[in-house]
Amino acid sequence: MAMAQPNQWARCLALVLCWLAMLSAALALVGALVYGSADFLGGLAARRIRSIVVTAVAAASGLVALAIAQPLVGGAWTSADIVWGILAGLVGVVAVALLYACLAIGPMSILSPLTAVVSAIAPMLWGLLVNGEALAPIGYAGLGIALVAVVLVGFIPGAKIVRPSARGLLMAVGAGLAIGAFLIVVDQTDDGSGLVPLVVSRGTSVVVTAAVVGVLVVAGMRRGRTAASVLEVSGPLLGATPTGHADLEHAAAPASTLLRVTAPRAWWLAIACGIADAAANALLLVALRAGDLSIVSALTALYPAGTILLAALVLRERVAAVQWIGLVLALVAGGMLAVA
Repeated sequence: MAMAQPNQWARCLALVLCWLAMLSAALALVGALVYGSADFLGGLAARRIRSIVVTAVAAASGLVALAIAQPLVGGAWTSADIVWGILAGLVGVVAVALLYACLAIGPMSILSPLTAVVSAIAPMLWGLLVNGEALAPIGYAGLGIALVAVVLVGFIPGAKIVRPSARGLLMAVGAGLAIGAFLIVVDQTDDGSGLVPLVVSRGTSVVVTAAVVGVLVVAGMRRGRTAASVLEVSGPLLGATPTGHADLEHAAAPASTLLRVTAPRAWWLAIACGIADAAANALLLVALRAGDLSIVSALTALYPAGTILLAALVLRERVAAVQWIGLVLALVAGGMLAVA
């Protein structure tokens, strides 16, 4: 009986660790879908409001949501976690700027999946090589399947295939590295900090993006434009691609196939985008604290899945067969990584 007690505790510990791993994978996958939903809402808002303005409004609404949730969750405000939060905010702004820049250059069909894959591989390697994370063989197979799913889910059906420029490739890789760096930085925060790092990160994003918007407004008004004309998109209404990024591809589509986005509704969509993004960040943080960075990063990179599903339901956009295959592989990868 003296030997049974340690064995019983060992089995209990193994069960707890297994449960935490499954919880981490599930939260990461749900977080990816919420990230995709935020991307979709942001893409709709960008039909009427400039992208940088959408980013600033989303940052502000996300900050409010996190600030309300923080006292309920609790957490210590340490100098180390505040510094990590500021760094995460700066890295996040760089990621968004590079992402919009590379997608504006195109082609989206290549650069969007490339960004997602790099955003998964960078923290994955960090977790395996730097943090010393070790997975079961099924876990490594799951990581490979997840990367394939990221490429297939992020595929843009119907996009014209052209050779990307070196500048576009560099920006896509840079955006992916910045997104991956955000995950790595958030993973460095203390488990007892609660949502403090995310609050600081979002506050940093608000300051930076608000400053950029302010400069644009002042510059526009000096040229005789009104503030509203600077903030809103001029020209034809923009559409939302299956990855949620605004472009001109759908501008010529019949009005009945587009969700009508008025200027007031666009502001509310931007606010909803920020709240959804803040919720996804919170899920990501809990997933990182319950599991491994390598697994969480691979599943988080599947964020386009949430966007294409909403695009299919709301905008009636067709989901390509290859994207359905990617969605199925994503679920398979999630199951394999949950038991790794």
